[in-house]
Amino acid sequence: MDLREAIEFSGYAGRIRAAKPELFASVVESIDTAFAWPADAALAEPRNAADLASQLRELRQRIMLRTLLRDLTCRANLAEVLENMTRLADAALRCVVAWHHRWLVETHGEPVGTDTGTGQELMVVGMGKLGGRELNVSSDVDLVFVFPEDGATVGPKNISNQEFFDRLGRRIIAAIGDTTPDGFVFRVDMRLRPYGDAGPLCSSFSALEQYLIAQGRTWERYAWLKARSLTGSRGDDLGGLVAPFVFRKYLDYDAYAGLRDVHRQIREQGRRRDYARNIKLGPGGIREIEFIVQALQMVRGGREPALRVRGTLPALEALCERGSLPAAAVSELRVAYEFLRKVEHRMQYRDDAQTHQLPEDAASRQALARASGFVDTASFEAVLADHRAAVERHFDALFGEASSEGDLEFESIWLDPTLDDAHYESLRAAGFTDPTGLIAMLARVRQGSRYLQLPIASRQRYDALVPQLMREAAGTREPQAVFARLLALLETVSGRSVYLALLVEHPPVLPRLAHLMAASAWAADYLTRHPILLDELLDSRALLSEPSWDEWRRELDAQLAAQAGDAERQIDALRHFQHAQTFRLLVQDLEGRLSIERLADHLSALADIVLAATLRLCWSQMQGPAAAPPPFAIIGYGKLGGKELGYASDLDLVFLFEDNDDTAPARYARLAQRINTALSSMTAAGRLYDTDLRLRPDGASGLIVSSLDAFRKYQREHAWTWEHQALTRARFVAGDTRM
Repeated sequence: MDLREAIEFSGYAGRIRAAKPELFASVVESIDTAFAWPADAALAEPRNAADLASQLRELRQRIMLRTLLRDLTCRANLAEVLENMTRLADAALRCVVAWHHRWLVETHGEPVGTDTGTGQELMVVGMGKLGGRELNVSSDVDLVFVFPEDGATVGPKNISNQEFFDRLGRRIIAAIGDTTPDGFVFRVDMRLRPYGDAGPLCSSFSALEQYLIAQGRTWERYAWLKARSLTGSRGDDLGGLVAPFVFRKYLDYDAYAGLRDVHRQIREQGRRRDYARNIKLGPGGIREIEFIVQALQMVRGGREPALRVRGTLPALEALCERGSLPAAAVSELRVAYEFLRKVEHRMQYRDDAQTHQLPEDAASRQALARASGFVDTASFEAVLADHRAAVERHFDALFGEASSEGDLEFESIWLDPTLDDAHYESLRAAGFTDPTGLIAMLARVRQGSRYLQLPIASRQRYDALVPQLMREAAGTREPQAVFARLLALLETVSGRSVYLALLVEHPPVLPRLAHLMAASAWAADYLTRHPILLDELLDSRALLSEPSWDEWRRELDAQLAAQAGDAERQIDALRHFQHAQTFRLLVQDLEGRLSIERLADHLSALADIVLAATLRLCWSQMQGPAAAPPPFAIIGYGKLGGKELGYASDLDLVFLFEDNDDTAPARYARLAQRINTALSSMTAAGRLYDTDLRLRPDGASGLIVSSLDAFRKYQREHAWTWEHQALTRARFVAGDTRM
């Protein structure tokens, strides 16, 4: 589309040309260059509120006009369009807050916090597309107003901080949203604030926190996921307050019930006849893509901080990188999202209206098709239909319906575990070798305090799972033993509703779980001790892919970086990583995909990577993150040295250093002790490895760490023959490679 066609297509552009020919001419003259921030957005110092409002509206006209003309003539991509509208909103809000705060202070004085005695600022929080930096060209802005502390102003006409910021908030809404002869800047929507329209316009930090804890619902977690502080200097504090509400510490499968309800509402609304031509709210529309992305972020973001990104496209890429969505699905959703957003913008360029409804009349449909780069309506609508069908398919697949039918006979046995002929025969027919013992086991569980003290929701999930686990166990070679292992796992995780939710919401996990339990009693015990690994069963593709050691290093580095500054959480992240990779190797081993030699190679490489990371973490804790690496090495003996580790092997380690400083022995002894403690201590996250340090010089009576010179002298002058024999397997594992 050339410039003449673009101007003819957009009634908004035509009105600007007629009303403000000089502005129109200057925009057309600069159409070949992107809008320059912040220079092109500079405003003169306003004389008063009316002058400020007028300047902002003219700025909006300039940005909107240049953006639509560049977009329609293929000079701008989607990223430029979204960035322009978002930066306009950011700049306008910051400007309005700054000036109206100053003007209010002249009357009432500065608002001061009761707790700290410091000046208070209004924090304008951008929600939705504004928070995600993806505003459309005729968008409203979803805002929440927050201030840190209650208190009062210090000035000639004192008022409370609440009243000060409420007045400031009303002025901001008018300055941005009121329609004047110059139009508006953005329509403002405040309904996402606590209690919605019924709540106060502004909330203090404490009031917001209390609301989120006591009243916050699933859809509000979804809304706050993209929240971004646009003004004020306490953005990090606000983020720390909101993050625990949005993201739970672990994988949040408890959120599925609430998200499933939101999913159902979106689907029901999208199927209404009046939404059929709505590319945002209708089937396969923009909102469905956003929901897919944000739902997965909510569930997994607590455990995987890399997923806590704002913006639909960056979040899609993060989900792909973390394996939370298949690459093919991400590709389809990304292409569909970009197409739908471009169509959305062209519909809004037409008359600067916040519309998502495809036009009905033939002429308008043809114009939209032409503006979207198609020669005719039919080809445009065919491509649009393909994209919407792909989105709808992924949206419907997001929540596979949880299995609720169950096996009626198994269900009746669980609900009433009494030994009668019918129950006995049913269990015998299903392959259980000791029906009497199984029924007694079920009765003990039902009468046990652990089951009886479960919350109602957890008990309902438990009741739904037991018959399904019985059915899965019946399909294995040893139903009785497998079900006992499954039930032991269920009892272990029952106190954590998140694990029960994972099993209920992902029925395909159950046969994989039963297969694993049937293959190995050791595997069953390992999983029961580390139930967080249940999540690994969700993605069979990743579970069964032979690992890359370089990818292991990158993944571990990313996980540790996400917990930077928290030594305890970093060590726990290290444990979770080691357990997860061991579990994946275990599954591949049981599937017959790894030879004994290849398995030992992987387990040994995993230990090497974990040891190297542990050394770095412990040294950083002692010396600070900027410290140069120490002249220190970890030497592996035995199965580790020979690269013959098994699942339960301990690590035979010797620690060496090469440093002539007088304080070196004590310093490196502390480092070695820290490393050993990090490796062998048992915490809620489990243990990394059992260690054995007795192969060091002089054995258990010797120093925990030796200098290289002392080690050399010991081996030449004092070592026993068996110690030389042990040396044949010794190898450098981690630390200073020069050693």
